[in-house]
Amino acid sequence: MEIHLANKLGVSRTPIREAIRKLELEGLVIMIPRRGAEVAQITLKNLKDVMEVRRALDVLAIELACERMNQQELDTLYQACEHFSAAVKTKDTRMLAEADVAFHDKIVLSTGNTRLIQLVSNLSEQMYRYRFEYLKDASSHEMLQQEHLEMYQSIMRKDRATAADIVRRHINNQEKAIIEQLQLEKGDRRKGV
Repeated sequence: MEIHLANKLGVSRTPIREAIRKLELEGLVIMIPRRGAEVAQITLKNLKDVMEVRRALDVLAIELACERMNQQELDTLYQACEHFSAAVKTKDTRMLAEADVAFHDKIVLSTGNTRLIQLVSNLSEQMYRYRFEYLKDASSHEMLQQEHLEMYQSIMRKDRATAADIVRRHINNQEKAIIEQLQLEKGDRRKGV
């Protein structure tokens, strides 16, 4: 597998091996002896672990944003809300995921806390794959849009308690939607769809 990828990409095996190792450390691939790497399946345990950490980090981020976000950052966050709303209309999952990441990144970056920014960044690859799962369900897009607007408004009012509650609800709703999507896909696979 390494040789095939190296030839296809025109690089040596070393960067391929390092990239696969990094993906393995992030829990995105599983190494199988004498067979190569395989994309790691999303498990309920891993999902719950990732969402638990994300919930804690996002609550901290929004509480700090309530204290530290300046007017220019608020304006940028509002634009990110608008961008997400525009992405909802396209029904393009990739565009929605990018707009969702951009919105949450603006909140995290506004904290100015380099350790928090680094921790969120370290979790982002695993979270991105879950984002795709919950964004597949178009019926949740309007709710996500509303939650983003409520987050923006609570930061604007510097209302830490409300902001934290909204983020918890936001993450809980996403976790529930991902679990439902995974169960739906599992049922489809059993039926051979």
